[in-house]
Amino acid sequence: MRLVLDINVVVAALLWRGPPCRLFEACLAGQADCFTSSILLAELGRVLRYPKLAARITAMGSNVEKLIEQYTQLVDRVIPLVLPRITRDPDDDHVIACALAARADLIVSGDADLLDLGAYQGMRIVSAAAALAHMTQR
Repeated sequence: MRLVLDINVVVAALLWRGPPCRLFEACLAGQADCFTSSILLAELGRVLRYPKLAARITAMGSNVEKLIEQYTQLVDRVIPLVLPRITRDPDDDHVIACALAARADLIVSGDADLLDLGAYQGMRIVSAAAALAHMTQR
């Protein structure tokens, strides 16, 4: 299974336990392949530097660079094409563009706009919990 994780899922996976973290574990175990792009990695760096996350990162004994490195070891990078505007949020369009380039089976997100879209060009857009359920059904 080929996955593209929205940055909100990546942050949740890196900083907390729960379905996003279990998705990472599944990828590490070879149950799925995860993909990202340079644009999404840059967004991850910006988000991890939000002041509201600093205490959690410090409490984990980590830093932004280590977390990004941990994630880049898990994923393969693709080079997405530029797409016409699809969603209200251009950051969401980057997730879709990455998924198209990766030929993803699922886009995994916690973003209401993406989840409401439901699918794009045959790729389902699901929550982390739904992605885990889908993986166990295979």
